Amino acid sequence: MAIKRVDLGEAGSLLLVKKRGMRNLRLSITPKGEVRVSLPAWAPYQTGIKFARDRADWINEQLQKRQASPLTEGAHIGKSKRLYFKMSASGSLTSRLKPNEIIVSSPWPVNDPRTQLKARQACERALKAEAEQLLPQRLAYLAAKHGYSYKNVRIRKLSSRWGSCSSHGVITLSFFLMQLPWDLVDYVLIHELLHTKHMHHGPAFWADFEAILPGAKKVRKQVNSHRPAIEAQTLA
Repeated sequence: MAIKRVDLGEAGSLLLVKKRGMRNLRLSITPKGEVRVSLPAWAPYQTGIKFARDRADWINEQLQKRQASPLTEGAHIGKSKRLYFKMSASGSLTSRLKPNEIIVSSPWPVNDPRTQLKARQACERALKAEAEQLLPQRLAYLAAKHGYSYKNVRIRKLSSRWGSCSSHGVITLSFFLMQLPWDLVDYVLIHELLHTKHMHHGPAFWADFEAILPGAKKVRKQVNSHRPAIEAQTLA
């Protein structure tokens, strides 16, 4: 089985899986919210890419169904903030970021889609700012501690994965990482640092991973139980 991941930038990635014995192309969404195309072993990867692009409406519909539960009053966002809703005295829909709070003022109820959208946008701004402050420092610390180096680090809104590492040593991290416990954040950072040496997930990759983080594959299951999104049940 041959697997190729096509980078779609901030939208995440498309997973192309070639399987022997397959006669037709199959489009699906993985439990992690990643778009996957299974195709015959003889089919060009470009065929799978076009197949997914031609079905963009279906993909968007399925991804929307996977959206998280509504955000609620007092929800924890990232490492330091709580979300609060207020009725708007002026009738306008606004949001403010304070040191320990995200305040959304709305003329509509909390569960109204317009209020929820504003809240999610504000939460994402807060997560991005926090990630830009904390993640580069943590990555640099782990790289120095374990003897790895990288060219640059970028913080992005990645919706289908937690991070990536290019062949040039540029590490990209999802700002949704700020919702994970620090031990799981470290798992992701070490994972990407290892890709500066191993651009695969073969035995050598996992051997080095286990040397740094014993039980890495068990931790992977914990990471995979979360999604790169604002989910009410993961806010803690």
